[in-house]
Amino acid sequence: MTSALDRRETDPIFGEMQDERDSSGAGRQTQRVIGFAGWSGSGKTTLVTRLIPLLVARGLSVSTLKHAHHAFDVDRPGKDSYRHREAGAHQVLVSSAKRWALMTENREAPEPSSAGLLEQLAPVDLVLIEGFKRDDHDKIEVHRPSIGKPPIWPQDPKVIAVASDQALPDCPLPLLPLNRIDAIVDFLVAQCGLREKESSAWPS
Repeated sequence: MTSALDRRETDPIFGEMQDERDSSGAGRQTQRVIGFAGWSGSGKTTLVTRLIPLLVARGLSVSTLKHAHHAFDVDRPGKDSYRHREAGAHQVLVSSAKRWALMTENREAPEPSSAGLLEQLAPVDLVLIEGFKRDDHDKIEVHRPSIGKPPIWPQDPKVIAVASDQALPDCPLPLLPLNRIDAIVDFLVAQCGLREKESSAWPS
């Protein structure tokens, strides 16, 4: 198991913050996570955004972790927060009455792994990860034969099920029909050992 000291040595972006969280006892809970991997155009984002409200309706708290291209930016030139980053700030935290966002500049440091990023999330029932297909967490592959790309599951032992819009007779893993979102939610709840709770969000 990686110690807090090891994380400080290997994670220059998050080490100092993680050390503070460890010393207070926060952030130590192991998150239940499930990834969604697949080629571009397979419908990963569409699936994730359809799953979230159904999971929330079952009384479960959900967060997401999304991998993006290296040039992505959540900020805009000319904004005060952008100017802070441009001036050299390592982190910029922007807050309002409705939400807050913390931006961290990697600069020359290596990109954090999904495991390192998960440490930054508050505890929830389930974290859905989109992308990070090479990282070591359980994944559901989203596979559409019509896009002409090979399946990922033969090369990745961490793929535990395949969500597809067609039958896949050669696949030995559980097959989840993409048009049966309720069945995929049932699979997630069972696979992750989640306990459903009463929720006012449950559809009437």
